[in-house]
Amino acid sequence: MTSPSTTRIWDPTVRLFHWLLVALLAFSWWSGEQHDMERHRLSGYAILALIVFRVFWGFFGPRTARFSSFVRGPSAVIGYMKCLGKRDSHRADGHNPLGGWSVVAMLAAVALMVGAGLFASDVDGIESGPLATYVSFEQSESAADLHSTVFNVILALVALHVVAVVFYLLWKRQNLIRPMITGKRPAADGETAGDLRWSPVLALVGIAIAVALAWAVSTGFQFGNAPAY
Repeated sequence: MTSPSTTRIWDPTVRLFHWLLVALLAFSWWSGEQHDMERHRLSGYAILALIVFRVFWGFFGPRTARFSSFVRGPSAVIGYMKCLGKRDSHRADGHNPLGGWSVVAMLAAVALMVGAGLFASDVDGIESGPLATYVSFEQSESAADLHSTVFNVILALVALHVVAVVFYLLWKRQNLIRPMITGKRPAADGETAGDLRWSPVLALVGIAIAVALAWAVSTGFQFGNAPAY
C-alpha cells in the first residue's frame, strides 16, 4: 500500500469500452438516419460484443470493474445521495453507489436496444435483424418499435450522465473525464491505495467470447451461412 499523488482506478479495457461505446452509439444513430442498414447492423454487432465483454469483465475484471464493487443496496445509495451537496465528499475508488446504478441502467438499456434490433423488421420485411426469422412478423415489427423507443431512453441516460459529469466538475471539483482517459484520479491527503491489478489474459478471453457470440448472432446461429447484410 502506498500514498501516491494519483491512484489508478480504471484499467485500459474499461476505458476502451467506455469510449468505443460512445463512438458506436453515435455511429449507429448516424447510420440509421442515413438508412445505411449494412453499417448500422455491423455497428450493432460491435456494440453487442462490447456489452458481452463488459458483463464478463464485471465478474472477472479488476476490483473497480466488478459489479460487486459498485452495485450497492438502497441504504448505500440513499446515504451517498445525502452527501451530494457537500463539496468535500470522498472520492470513490471507481463508481460511487449512485453512479454504479447508472452504469447498470445504461448497460441494460443498450442490451435491450441491441436485442430488440436483432429481432426487428421494417414494414416491408426487407431490412431485418439476423434473428427476425425466429419470431412472427408482428413480433418483429414490435421489436423494431422497441428498438427505436429504447434509443430515446438511452439519449435521456446520456444526457443525465453529462449533467452529472458537469455537476461533479463545477460543484465537487472532481474531473470524471480525465480518469476515464488516463485511468488515474488525484489521491486525497493520506489516502492509501492498492495497485489496480488486471489480467491481460482474462481480458483476451473475454474479448474472444464477446466476438464469438456477436459473430454467432450475426449469422442468426446459421453457421453454414454468411451474415445477412
